[in-house]
Order: sequence, then structure tokens, then C-alpha cells
Amino acid sequence: MPQPSLRLRIDKEALAHNWRALDRMSGDAQTGAAVKANCYGLGVDACLPVLRDIGAARFFAAHWQEVPALLEHLNSAQIRVLHGIITAEEAAFARASGVVPVINSLHQAKVWLDSGGGLCDVMVDTGINRIGLSPHECSDELVARLDIDCLMSHLACADEDSAMNARQLSVFNTSAAGMAFNSRSLANSAGIALGEDYAFNLTRPGLALYGGVPRAEFEGVIQQVAYPQTALIQRRTIGAGESVGYNAQFTAKREMRIGVFTLGYADGFLRQWGGKTHINWQGKVLPLLGKISMDMIVADLTDAPEMREGDWAELPYMLQHAAQQTTLSQYELLTILGTRLHPS
Repeated sequence: MPQPSLRLRIDKEALAHNWRALDRMSGDAQTGAAVKANCYGLGVDACLPVLRDIGAARFFAAHWQEVPALLEHLNSAQIRVLHGIITAEEAAFARASGVVPVINSLHQAKVWLDSGGGLCDVMVDTGINRIGLSPHECSDELVARLDIDCLMSHLACADEDSAMNARQLSVFNTSAAGMAFNSRSLANSAGIALGEDYAFNLTRPGLALYGGVPRAEFEGVIQQVAYPQTALIQRRTIGAGESVGYNAQFTAKREMRIGVFTLGYADGFLRQWGGKTHINWQGKVLPLLGKISMDMIVADLTDAPEMREGDWAELPYMLQHAAQQTTLSQYELLTILGTRLHPS
């Protein structure tokens, strides 16, 4: 097979730096890693060994189908599946693999116990109203029969200075009273910045590991990890009055040299970027022209006349700035990156 004309450069040193920074901010708590959604789109094979080797305490997936890729790098006891077990088939897979389920409801507690039970985590919903036991269910006899390793909840507004944070903390503490467990975990990336009251025994960073800046406390601390790169596939010269791309959105005012690159909205580079960014080549800024296509973008090569087919350009992808430019969340900017962008 020929080499791909799209790639995703992963700065593994930056990834390690980010985990260390979050670990320091977590104080006495252990620091885990959310690795769901293929390490937030950046690639399990590229990212997971870095996080494992640097000392991440626990790894969090969302779906059971994510587990086999994680087991290539981890032992099963290190992995938690956040969506829990809905069916006896999932319970059987958890038991056979040794991966620990996160129990989110009385139904899930019953399925797990009926399968023979064993070590599990438990999620309590303290106000985000997604998955998790309601606080009043924490005293149910099914819950009392569970062998709970970590009692968890998830913050809804940790990226804001919201009264919701303190309310959820209070509900979490109240829910934990009378329950038996080995440890507790509440803080995601943004929650780590809320201080030691939110850290408990284990923090669960995700976004900030991969370069996201969810709160001001992380500015200047978290480093960029993901660098999408695209190859030049064609150069051409257009004259004054000629247009570029769908709907003739850009029209040249003069004769100009342009280049076509192998990146488009099928790769997660959505049309929100149109007219708002550029690509970089050897320190030169190449503005984008016209609408973004499914598989192609066009850039102005006026300042790069020596650029040739096969040369690589890089897309600026500092997540905090990119979110401001596109109105997409930093989470979306990572996870929409397409499978044609091969992590390296």
C-alpha cells in the first residue's frame, strides 16, 4: 500500500507532560485517564502506551467494544467500562475478560449479581441526569450486595464557576454515607482545577490530557498534542476573476498560485473552518480559499512558490483557539477527526 496522504502527528512528550501536570494538580489522589472514543480520537495505539508507562492508575472506556484494543496494552483490572452492563452477554464478557464494569442502575446491579457478581465500580448521578444511580437508590439492597471498588459521579459544570459544582459535591458526599467502597472519584479534567475537595482518591482526566483547556487554570500548563497534517496533491495557477470551490465562494482579484490538499469534512475538518484559518508549511502561513470539500481544501501558495506535490502542511489545532474560531467544543474538535488521519 502507498503511504497515506493524511496523518495525525501525536506529540507524545506533550501528552506525558499533560498527565504529569494533571497528576500534580490532583494532589494526593491517584490520576487515571479517560481513553474512550479511541483516546478522544487520537489513537489508542499512539496514546495508551504513553499514559500506561507514565503511571496512570486506571483507564476508562465507554463501550465494551472498545475493550479489545485496550487489552493490547493493559491488563484487564486496569480498565473500567463506564456504560456498565445491560445484558447477561455483557456481564459474561466482563467476567471472562476481567474488565471491571461501572454499575449505573438497579437493573445493571441485578444483571451483575445474577451473573455471579464480583468487583465493580458504581456511578451515582448527582445532577447531570445521565447514567448513574439516583441518590435515593444508593441504599437499595441490590447496591448493598455489590462489591464496590470505586464510587463515582460526574460533574456537569466543572468548566464554569457554577454553584452546581458545590451542589453536586454535597449530594455525592450524602450519597456515599452508609455505602461500602474502597475509593471515590468525582473530578474530570476541569474538576481537577476545583481543588482538593473534589479530588477524593482518584481523578479521571480526559480532555486536558489530549490538549484541551477547559478552565483558565490550565492556560500555559496544558500543551497541544494533536497536529493534523495533509499532503499537497496539485498546484495550479488561476487568473483574476476565477473562483475556487463550491458556490464560487472565493474569487481571485489577481493571478495567483493555489494548492489542493487532501483534507476535508470527511476527516472532521468541517466547513465551520472556512475563511477562519490557514495551514502552515515551513513557517509560512497559507490561507484557505473557498469552501471546504469532503476530501479537499485549497490554499493560497503565493508565499510558498517552492512547495511541491507530496509536501506536507500542518493545520493549526490548538484546541482552545480552534473552538473559538469554529464554535465547536474542544471535545468535538478531537473526536470528529476522521479515520483517514493516521496517528503517528
